[in-house]
Amino acid sequence: MAFEEVKENIEDLKAQGEEVFNANVKYYKLLAFKMFMKTNVMVAKALLLGTLLLLVLFFFSFAGAFALGEALGNYGYGFLIVGVFYLLLAFIVYKMRNKIVDGPLIANFSKIFLKDD
Repeated sequence: MAFEEVKENIEDLKAQGEEVFNANVKYYKLLAFKMFMKTNVMVAKALLLGTLLLLVLFFFSFAGAFALGEALGNYGYGFLIVGVFYLLLAFIVYKMRNKIVDGPLIANFSKIFLKDD
């Protein structure tokens, strides 16, 4: 009789353990999906905004180059000045790439992945 009760308790314990395990698997799948989607949405927003800002910068650059060329009497000089400006800007960004890119990226992704909700 006692053996039957122990056997039933063990079977119940096994069933409950499987339920807890399955619930944990579902939870971690959902958590991984949530982090994946937040990351993808953030990347998509950044790409869209970056593309639009690049178009604006492109047209402003042409406008500035034509304005400088008009002022200097030669459009080639205007485009040369704008090109040198972007070359200097690229050099500065390259030298400061760790501060500009790594810090904000790590901060943003750590907010997503390490957030307890």
